[in-house]
Amino acid sequence: MRYMATYDLMETMRNTNQWLGASAQAIAAYPAFAMFPNPALQWLGGWGEVTERTFSRMAAKPDWNIPPFVGGTGQDRLVSVEKVIEKDFGDLIHFRVQGRTDKKRRVLLVAPMSGHYATLLRSTVISLLPDCDVYITDWHNARDIPVSAGKFDVEDYTLYLVDFMRHLGPDTHVIAVCQPAPLALAATAYLAEEDPDAQPRSLTLIGGPIDPDATPTEVTDFGRRVTMGQLEQFMIQRVGFKFAGVGRKVYPGLLQLASFISMNNETHKDAFIAQIGKVTRREAHDHDKHNKFYDEYLAVMDMPAEFYLSTVHRIFKTREIALNEFVVAGKNVDIGKITTVAVKTVEGSKDDISAPGQCIAALALCTGLPDSKKASHVEEGAGHYGIFAGKSWRKNIRPLVLNFIDANERPTSPDQKKPANKNAAA
Repeated sequence: MRYMATYDLMETMRNTNQWLGASAQAIAAYPAFAMFPNPALQWLGGWGEVTERTFSRMAAKPDWNIPPFVGGTGQDRLVSVEKVIEKDFGDLIHFRVQGRTDKKRRVLLVAPMSGHYATLLRSTVISLLPDCDVYITDWHNARDIPVSAGKFDVEDYTLYLVDFMRHLGPDTHVIAVCQPAPLALAATAYLAEEDPDAQPRSLTLIGGPIDPDATPTEVTDFGRRVTMGQLEQFMIQRVGFKFAGVGRKVYPGLLQLASFISMNNETHKDAFIAQIGKVTRREAHDHDKHNKFYDEYLAVMDMPAEFYLSTVHRIFKTREIALNEFVVAGKNVDIGKITTVAVKTVEGSKDDISAPGQCIAALALCTGLPDSKKASHVEEGAGHYGIFAGKSWRKNIRPLVLNFIDANERPTSPDQKKPANKNAAA
């Protein structure tokens, strides 16, 4: 599997399906056929439109498209995306709100590098912008990174977070979503020893595998069953000649997408059949529910092979974070050294990826942190996606997170009292 030909074959299959869809759509739209109406042609056109859109989205990075919002004065606030720090494997970007002069909570969203782009958190960003000054980690597609840029594993990821936190300064509130939660915790602990003045004010960990064995799921069971040799043999490929990262070993996004879809194959199949029917009956539109979801869901990126393999080995198999044995650049990172950064965990009761118990394990590791700076929340009825982007996030979790941030803000004057931390963990 570790050959360019295998990677190029997958890309060829994707490209061919995109072409077939576009061709079917063009044939069904041929004007002469309109003289003889035929339901089969209408269905062919619907199939072609859905197929072409589906396979083209797999090769494109979605735009942020952050809409303007109404500010406190009633004026529309336009939002622009600016790169603050540019690095080989990812950038720190800032959502600058034009015309904003009042100070807002400074929030760093740590996006996962798990097969999707950071735009997966687009709705999360939109929900935070009216109340926060938002920054986010924007990871690059590994197939576009030349081999000369070197490797990128979990230690490099952690050091990227350290650099981003240092740049933003100590009045930052970090929110890590899913996969990067253990590495954000490690980056904070690293700063606690190496540069205490650069530590963030608070750290919120949402649905992350701090201790994967706390509550096993299908994902953690897979990590246990498969050996590292099998993963490297069957999951890793070399980028083909078409891309700037030619020759780089990656875990392909298309392979990850196939895994995602296989977990709920019937649901996805029914969704696409229903969409073809809607297109055929001209009931679909460009921004309907199906397209809004799948335009993001299908947009996948390749991960550096060393990052994928080290994540499986060090986070899931040997549980270095859970056992407080994580090493970065030859230095043991002691999570117990976190003594001033408030830590909150958020979990969903129906999360089948990072089940309840995996994320809250972070609080037990923070042995140097007083209970008044620890908090936790389990959202009843919420799945993995819902705890950071769905209705549960908007209605319940987001207000709790903002309250937690406010409870741990730096006072602007000596006489200012902090709001009570109502989210303190038991």
